Amino acid sequence: MTDRQTPIYPVVPGDFTTAPFGVTPSQTVGPYWHIGLPWTDGPDAAPSDTPGRITLAITVIDGARTPVADAMIETWQADTLGRFNHPDDPRGAVELTPAGFRGFARSAADPTGTALVHTVKPGALPTEADVSEAPHVNVSVFARGMLDRLVTRLYFPEDADAHAADPVLSSLSETERAKLVATKVDGGYSWTVYVQDEDANGVETPFFEL
Repeated sequence: MTDRQTPIYPVVPGDFTTAPFGVTPSQTVGPYWHIGLPWTDGPDAAPSDTPGRITLAITVIDGARTPVADAMIETWQADTLGRFNHPDDPRGAVELTPAGFRGFARSAADPTGTALVHTVKPGALPTEADVSEAPHVNVSVFARGMLDRLVTRLYFPEDADAHAADPVLSSLSETERAKLVATKVDGGYSWTVYVQDEDANGVETPFFEL
């Protein structure tokens, strides 16, 4: 028999206050998200027959410029009218438009680091300051080496006029704003998330605190 390098802890009766604990993994996101976060309809915020359905191809690249093949992308967004079916929407929860759209998706990346999300383009969002946030998709990145998810936003290139008034984009430099705007492609949009760059003025995507 070979010596075990990984500690084995006995199964004992009790709960978290009485059970012995040892070294736990330093990663709390990837690759452990594979255990409980995926589900069959995960990539489909909008079913295949949804009018105006688009595909977001989101590619995750690490600090060594290597695709993150075990990443997961999670998206949360308003419907085409800029509404949410959620009690935190100050205008009240509503049935989403178009019918069948659910506003939320989870998609695993392929070997190229690309995750596909099938959705619809959201509408603009009013704010308490009486200005509008440009149409956008909230994006979370789960991947190896992360102690928590990274949160950012995807904006659409045809909404340049709305970008100028968006309070989030307005808080960033012109260079940083450009990193949050996707590229129009056949059937939808393509966007690359760079999770790290040693150069402070490099390609790293802007991320936000919740």
